[in-house]
Amino acid sequence: MALYQKDQVTLDEYLQIRESTEELLEYIDGFIYMSPSPSTRHQRISRKLLVQLDRFLEGKPCEVFSAPFDIELKNDRIEGKKVVIPDLSIICDKNGLTDSRYIGVPNLIVEILSPSNQSHDLITKLNIYMNYGVKEYWIVNPMLKSVTIYQLNDDMYEQYAIKTEEGQIRSGFLDGFSVELKELFSEM
Repeated sequence: MALYQKDQVTLDEYLQIRESTEELLEYIDGFIYMSPSPSTRHQRISRKLLVQLDRFLEGKPCEVFSAPFDIELKNDRIEGKKVVIPDLSIICDKNGLTDSRYIGVPNLIVEILSPSNQSHDLITKLNIYMNYGVKEYWIVNPMLKSVTIYQLNDDMYEQYAIKTEEGQIRSGFLDGFSVELKELFSEM
């Protein structure tokens, strides 16, 4: 993740910039970061997960949203402003939905790593999501063909599951939802 500009800006200034550009921009404590364009492999994995999650959630109270969709993280415990664009977000409390973004904390977030954003998703976002109270965080690594799931337990993330290349990985939050890794990472 690269800085979009060196100077700090307010959330309102960020929102104005965001409306005037097609760039994928995230806002973390006054700084704007630019996300790289996703690769073909990234898009395939995202689409496969989106379709599976959408089918699984049909008729249930939660809904899946795919990037680019802004999430303005907000809870009562944390100061500072953050607007992130997760690859996939599961939102069960729809009160925070607006015409342009979600304000609140998604229940489950999926990030698909790219070579240029690994440390951002593995360290920065993991800590942000944990601190804001995202119940489950999936990190999909196309390079290693692995999925790691973190679950929130007493305000700390614990690694709930990790699978590489083959087998099923199951969500702890979405009871009954699982993904076959061989299918997820298969090329078309």
